[in-house]
Amino acid sequence: MNQNPVAASNSLEMNASRQFTPWLFEQNLSLAFTTYQAGKLFFIGLQANGRLSVFERTFERCMGLYAQGRSLYMSSLYQLWRFENTLEPGQVHDNYDAVYLPQVGYVTGDLDIHDIVLSHSPFQGDKIHSRGISENLIFVNTLFSCLATVSQTHSFIPLWQPPFISKLAAEDRCHMNGLALRDGQPRYVTAVSQSDAAEGWRDKRADGGCVIDVESNEIILKGLSMPHSPRWYKDKLWLLNSGTGEFGFADLERGVFEAVAFCPGYLRGCTFHGDFAIVGISQPRHNKTFSGLPLDEKLQQKNVEPRCGLLVIDLRSGDIVHSLRMEGVVLELYDVVALAGVRRPMAIGFKSDEIRRMVTVG
Repeated sequence: MNQNPVAASNSLEMNASRQFTPWLFEQNLSLAFTTYQAGKLFFIGLQANGRLSVFERTFERCMGLYAQGRSLYMSSLYQLWRFENTLEPGQVHDNYDAVYLPQVGYVTGDLDIHDIVLSHSPFQGDKIHSRGISENLIFVNTLFSCLATVSQTHSFIPLWQPPFISKLAAEDRCHMNGLALRDGQPRYVTAVSQSDAAEGWRDKRADGGCVIDVESNEIILKGLSMPHSPRWYKDKLWLLNSGTGEFGFADLERGVFEAVAFCPGYLRGCTFHGDFAIVGISQPRHNKTFSGLPLDEKLQQKNVEPRCGLLVIDLRSGDIVHSLRMEGVVLELYDVVALAGVRRPMAIGFKSDEIRRMVTVG
């Protein structure tokens, strides 16, 4: 087992399964993930000696992640950030081959932003560009039950809301959380319920979850338990049925969820690389949001305790082939992204003077 305490004061230990680090090396891959509960953005890579590299920065309530090219997007308590990798291919800084610098930050207010995507072209005509926004950044505005984009002059610009949401209100009516691109456009969203009243989703956690087709406004999947992280990959819509602990895909023709793997924890965060899915699992909180879900019974049936960490699932077999387990201060994860072609990433934060000296010339 590889053990990497990040900092003694944080009392966090990460334990990688035996083949996790060789797998990262073979795939030429590193990972980034967020924990809003601990307020940390983590980067997982490899040191030159093949041991696990763990790097973290502090961002209050960091949640959604999206990686594209040299850019990394992340939502936090009241801001949405774009980081840029300042290193050119082949360059190294302090033995790191990627240095993510916070380059642009949008102040959104506390919208409880969940998933983030970058669409390939403007969504809903030129609604975004007409307000002077240069990038097609779209996020799930969970508080207002809508898809939205950033603004130069306001907290957000609403773009789309589910057909059952009658009013744009700061009431978290359905707990919309997940967003998947298809052909470069926002296409599928997940919501915990179809409720149209303030926090109405809390009464429907066990089986009120749904997937909505943004293009047609149709509910294409029902009966889910707190679904999260829909992703279109290899001609399938994958998602996490978090309340049952199942990773799987939507059979769109039959309108049913097909489970592929049971994961011992509350699922959130999903990314893909080659024939593998990487998902995040969390320890369920002992409160009304997480208690009484089918997951509790499944954990008991399988005689296993819920855990926190990352799982690597082989899509060809449905087997969990590698894992990274966290113990200590980090109990819950939200999102994970794959950083292909990056061996050992790091980021510049705001807590030290390092950001003052990180100057790049365009």
